[in-house]
Amino acid sequence: MPKVVMMRNARGKLGFCRRVASRALVGTGLLVAAAGTVHGAVPPPLPEEHLTVAKLPAPTPHWIWVFDDAINNEIDMRLHLYDGDTHRTLGQIDLGYWPMVALSPDGKTFAAATTYFSRGNKGTRTDVVEFTDTTSLETKHEVALPPKRIMSVQTFFSLSFSSDGHLLYVPYVTPAASFGVVDAQKNTLVGEIDTAGCVLAIPGGPNRVSSICENGKLLTVTLDATGHEVSRATSDTFFDVDKDPIFAQGVPSAGSVTFVSFDGMVHEVDPTGAKASFRTPWSLTDGAEKGVWRPGGVQIAAIHAQLGRLYVQMHKAGQEAHKDGGTEIWAFDTKTHKRVGRWPLGSPKLTPVIAVQVSQDPQPLLFAATATGQVAIYDALTGKLRHIEKQIGQTPWLMFNP
Repeated sequence: MPKVVMMRNARGKLGFCRRVASRALVGTGLLVAAAGTVHGAVPPPLPEEHLTVAKLPAPTPHWIWVFDDAINNEIDMRLHLYDGDTHRTLGQIDLGYWPMVALSPDGKTFAAATTYFSRGNKGTRTDVVEFTDTTSLETKHEVALPPKRIMSVQTFFSLSFSSDGHLLYVPYVTPAASFGVVDAQKNTLVGEIDTAGCVLAIPGGPNRVSSICENGKLLTVTLDATGHEVSRATSDTFFDVDKDPIFAQGVPSAGSVTFVSFDGMVHEVDPTGAKASFRTPWSLTDGAEKGVWRPGGVQIAAIHAQLGRLYVQMHKAGQEAHKDGGTEIWAFDTKTHKRVGRWPLGSPKLTPVIAVQVSQDPQPLLFAATATGQVAIYDALTGKLRHIEKQIGQTPWLMFNP
């Protein structure tokens, strides 16, 4: 039955009419469309759509990969690719729940040992290593893992490639300590190597892996070409675990690894031999600064290999505040052990710095990330503040060079 509606006529008086006009107009429109199809030219079909994947341009030394722990939603951690020159985010890689990540030596692949649950944050657990192409950000393949990989604050040694990129080492904790060996070329899980309570996987060339032990020593395992154990050796003690423990977030650089202690002692390690060796440790502080200024944060330090510069975020605090970020960045000559720069966080004031990384070119940039998601960019030679990116993720805990 047609609807009856109230309408106002030309003189402004209200009246009633049947609502049939709109239906008539619709019918007329259909007739006109049909007539156009019969008597006019039929439009050509739309072209077929083909999905493509864009490729990133060639990386520059000032690109940086920022690992976001996403502390407020830990089932959705990510890697952000950021350009320090244009101040643009170029892409991101989704990583799943509490992943450990590693960049291949040639910079072409990111590996992520990660976990997925069938119902988001619960249900059936699946652990895998995902291999992602850094030019397209596509996951190319994956290798299944046993459900016992380490889930911890990210370091360069929570997942690591051998120096030739052939093998990938995946630390396990059950709570017994060991690590899995993945052939990254054949995409197979080779096996598992027990580390007798020592943790993490510090690569030393193409066939050696070291782990940090609770007694202040390093266990070094030598592997054959297929990733199976050939021999092992334990180093001398190189730090006092009770009086001055080290940060596990060591800095790899040109066949060596630099660890910094809670009190600011610098321990330089050579992990390439059958038994790890050490240089004489040296201190970041002396005089009135000693015991007052200390390093703090997550990614404690960065090294520019060619310039021989060590960058560390420092703050006034006791040992118990080792996880708190730094209020200044100090630069050191790694040969003379002399401080060559001391830079406050600048203006506008940043929140404390928890991670630093430096580009490896002759005109390097120093990236400093804070617990609130800021990333400040400094001239690594002069300490001049160039830019502050107000938000890259939630908790940028580790940064990688391409």
